[in-house]
Amino acid sequence: MQHRRPRLTRTAKIGAAVGTALAVGASVTVAMAGEEAKKCTDFDTITLGEYYVNNNVWNREKATGTQCVWDNSRSGSTISWGTGYSLANSGTGKDYDVKSYASSVLGWHWGWKTDKAATRLPIRVGDRKPVRTSWEFSVSSNPGTMNVAYDLWLHSKNTADWQDQPTDEVMIWLNRQGGAGPLGSKYGSVSLGGAMWDIYTGDIGWKVFSFVRRANTTKATLNLDDFTQALVRRKLLGNDKYVSGIEAGTEVFKGTGRLDTKAYSVNIG
Repeated sequence: MQHRRPRLTRTAKIGAAVGTALAVGASVTVAMAGEEAKKCTDFDTITLGEYYVNNNVWNREKATGTQCVWDNSRSGSTISWGTGYSLANSGTGKDYDVKSYASSVLGWHWGWKTDKAATRLPIRVGDRKPVRTSWEFSVSSNPGTMNVAYDLWLHSKNTADWQDQPTDEVMIWLNRQGGAGPLGSKYGSVSLGGAMWDIYTGDIGWKVFSFVRRANTTKATLNLDDFTQALVRRKLLGNDKYVSGIEAGTEVFKGTGRLDTKAYSVNIG
């Protein structure tokens, strides 16, 4: 199957930021090809141990232009990768449509591309396993309308595969540019990981929760369990759900720019 991300449109709003990323890895240092070996075909992937980088132009019918991904290095549980894009509206595309989400993937993304056991996913929300992640990245100047965000997929069972639609999706926005805004309406706010976040809720056939950082950052160290538990405390998410996939990358609405991940890691349990 194509590693698609069948999300509907997001409404563009003026606002804050998000960004973070994840990874788990082998205990060896691997030198990668770098930007000269970039992949520019829609849905091309680059495997990096337990993760893979996905050139996910999931809303291609609403976009014209190109997007590429490349990998720089992997050392233990830390990876480095990048993406460059130049995307505009097609005849049916609108400014508020997300066109793509180039991202690193750990675990489930409409199926399992890498060894499932090695990802340490899924994990039950109520088990309170720490999911510690660190992400350092840079965004080009004038990158258009885009965000840098984590994306967590959740299911009601721990055996989800390609045919199983998620029940919940949790996004954590670290950085946003050009007026990009989340799906749905504002629910409230919360202080987590040394920052203030606004919480948005929406529904596109599954529930979507977005934590939007009030101040943009290009570096974050977080425990993702803090975010799912913030939803549990508000009775928005059940402890019986399973986190099946963790992704980190950039949603592009339109524009020309690039995201360079200098270092990104995730460690579970």
